[in-house]
Amino acid sequence: MITSKYDKEVGIRYHICNSLFLNLPFRNISRTGTLLPLLQQECEKGFEQGLSAKDIVERFFVDFAPQASNEERFAMLFQFIQYVERQIALFDSIEDAAFEQINDLRGKGSISALLLRSKLENKTELLKARLENFSLRLVLTAHPTQFYPSHVLRILNDLENAIRENNFPQINLLLQQLGKTGFINQEKPSPYDEAVSLCWFLEHVFYKAIPEIIGTLAGGLNINLVEWKNPRLIRIGFWPGGDRDGNPFVTSETTLKVAHKLQETILKCYYRDIRQLSRRLTFRGVEDIIVGIEQKIYDFVFGKKRTFRDANALIDELLEARQLLVSEHDSLFLEVLDMFILKVKLFGFSFASLDIRQDSRKHDAVWKAIFDTLHAKGELISWEQWQELPELERIKVLLELKTNLMALDLKDDFATETLKSIEAIGQIIVSNGADGAHRYIISNCQSATHVIEVFVLARLLIGKDSVPVDVVPLFETIDDLANAPAIMHTLYSIPQYRAHLQDRNDQQHIMLGFSDGTKDGGYLRANWSIFRAKENLTATSREHDVIALFFDGRGGPPARGGGNTHNFYASLGDTIENQEVQITIQGQTISSNFGKVASCKYNLEQLLSAGLENTVFDKEENHLTEADKKLLDELAEEGYKAYLALKSDPQFVPYLERATPLAFFGDTNIGSRPVKRSGSSLKFEDLRAIPFVGSWAMMKQNIPGYYGVGTALQAFDQKAKGEQIRDLYQRSLFFRTLLGNSMMALTKSNFSATSYLAEDPDFGAIWKKMYEEYELSIAKTLEVSGLRGTMDNSPNTRDSVNLREKIVLPLVAIQQFALTHLRHDESNHDEEEKYRKLVIRCMFGIINAARNSA
Repeated sequence: MITSKYDKEVGIRYHICNSLFLNLPFRNISRTGTLLPLLQQECEKGFEQGLSAKDIVERFFVDFAPQASNEERFAMLFQFIQYVERQIALFDSIEDAAFEQINDLRGKGSISALLLRSKLENKTELLKARLENFSLRLVLTAHPTQFYPSHVLRILNDLENAIRENNFPQINLLLQQLGKTGFINQEKPSPYDEAVSLCWFLEHVFYKAIPEIIGTLAGGLNINLVEWKNPRLIRIGFWPGGDRDGNPFVTSETTLKVAHKLQETILKCYYRDIRQLSRRLTFRGVEDIIVGIEQKIYDFVFGKKRTFRDANALIDELLEARQLLVSEHDSLFLEVLDMFILKVKLFGFSFASLDIRQDSRKHDAVWKAIFDTLHAKGELISWEQWQELPELERIKVLLELKTNLMALDLKDDFATETLKSIEAIGQIIVSNGADGAHRYIISNCQSATHVIEVFVLARLLIGKDSVPVDVVPLFETIDDLANAPAIMHTLYSIPQYRAHLQDRNDQQHIMLGFSDGTKDGGYLRANWSIFRAKENLTATSREHDVIALFFDGRGGPPARGGGNTHNFYASLGDTIENQEVQITIQGQTISSNFGKVASCKYNLEQLLSAGLENTVFDKEENHLTEADKKLLDELAEEGYKAYLALKSDPQFVPYLERATPLAFFGDTNIGSRPVKRSGSSLKFEDLRAIPFVGSWAMMKQNIPGYYGVGTALQAFDQKAKGEQIRDLYQRSLFFRTLLGNSMMALTKSNFSATSYLAEDPDFGAIWKKMYEEYELSIAKTLEVSGLRGTMDNSPNTRDSVNLREKIVLPLVAIQQFALTHLRHDESNHDEEEKYRKLVIRCMFGIINAARNSA
């Protein structure tokens, strides 16, 4: 049941605007718009009756287009897809336009609420102190789940503004433009293309939102903007152009090109601002300084001249103007100048910090090439001899190297390119500043040696007196998470590495991967393993007087660590280091949660408040007792056993490969990366988390987001521990968030769309197994939570999900219809190609409708 508020602000407005489609001057649009609701009704009715998508679609044609030829039927299906794609785009714009009405911008989790609470509880000074060293870092990734090309995003932005103003003539015009504009990339984007797309969000959203948040904080705490002490409070990280893991198209040249683009983008922002300032600061003495700065920025960005040594040089000139403004001109327009100075402090000459990432196995290959070359010269033991040494001896050999690596004549092109990518970090630091690129992330990190391999490369290539790079291990699988504390203890015990950390403010960045953890161990085990790993890594780091800075690799949906991330960070107690909140933002989550200034500010404030509240306010619901943790240990193990039983089913991988759209991800032209890390045959361990999770989302089964939850909760009932779990749900925000996010995955599931597979000779048994767990998980989560329906405690989100799922249902049916034909090979070559295109085209709308599906 749609709530009256949501219905008024979104539902009704959508239906009114949706009716405009019927009047668009396009061929066959009236027929398409008339028949589509009939297909939607047939889908709802047919799925409820247990019919297959193939039966539903074929019956629809018999009933409503009996004279249509086979060619005309295909054409009609593609027209339905195009129509629904634009309905989803319209719905997104309407929901974005109503953001301020359906979200409480001053309520729980907002900066306003944080300031009020700190005042009421006499914690204002504590909050000020916390703000001086806390940091929130959002890292925008290159992961391919953003289906709207940039030109479509610009139209949607204009459409949202027209909807806000109820400007129906403009809405009608923009819908016509959407109707004529292609939604699909004709070619795969390059890593640089991905970077350019994300720079749009930096320039038009983050550049405005972040300073406004700090301005609100400073005003509420009576701090003069120019005296704001922590320019690192909210920072942006950036992966396109630096994430080399499994992406052969990212080169050192690409990395340097993206770094230049980031600098160019921020300088253009500064230029626009300084031009506005020059229109106001027209006073004697001040005007000359401002005009001079304007010319220097112009020459920097457009004339390609290095007119400022670094951002501090620009700030010094702005402060000179400020001093004159205060002393001689009554501080007129001072607040405008102070806001510009703040922006330069926040974004520097880099705008965002470019991370470099590569798989540890690739570094092994680089070192093999180095060993082979040096061994041939008689300067080093062989690679094989080195591998046979105990780990600490291997590390000792690496740390003792003094070789000029770039002078080596390596025969391996990949090894040479990897060395150049590290050299590029040094060049970016010189050009963009220390924050321009200072982290190297190691995927699949399984030992201290893997970290030292990168540390030594950085020391030899760009080290000089010290290494200006944070080497970041990424622990992903369940086993890696369990071994992580021992690995870090080994690293901290190495004098050279500990000295390096001392140069880096005694801080160690550690990345934890939710996506691959869930793929490896299932929903409960992955989330709880990461919680436990953080506790143990915090304890280990504190023993060595090191501050652990945790970086969470999250995706949009619960299956990849998404869902309500605000509550997750608000739920962490003092056993987990919390000086920084670092999180990846990717795919549709960038545009849906951070794509507009209002939504960006709201979600930034929620994350910021969640991180700050943990140390400013003592919250009983954030404390888990040892008994609670043992309970969750046991629950996670039960969930893991259930997921492992599914994953080890001999039909699990064949089901993914043949019954789901998994094999089609590589044909969508949405991202530059391949869908697998290795060659031709499908191996589960090489499968990337995005297509893995995305395939389940399009099947409306969402397996990684809940599988094992129902079985685990049932096991506790059988052990007479059900009451303990229900009590924990009431007491613990962490556990409520864990089950709440799983309920989101359940709400987005619709097994009736694939119920035909229950009778499939190959996949009937595994489908029934998954369906039983789905039913059990719904029953048990409702029983534990006390809710009448999944997500009943988040009515706006629930209503959004339900309406989106209704809009997209015809696409789900069309995709299943096409998959069925392809799997049973019931077509000639020409028809097979059309069915393939149907599958791919449906992917765009289904994923976009979900907004956080991969």
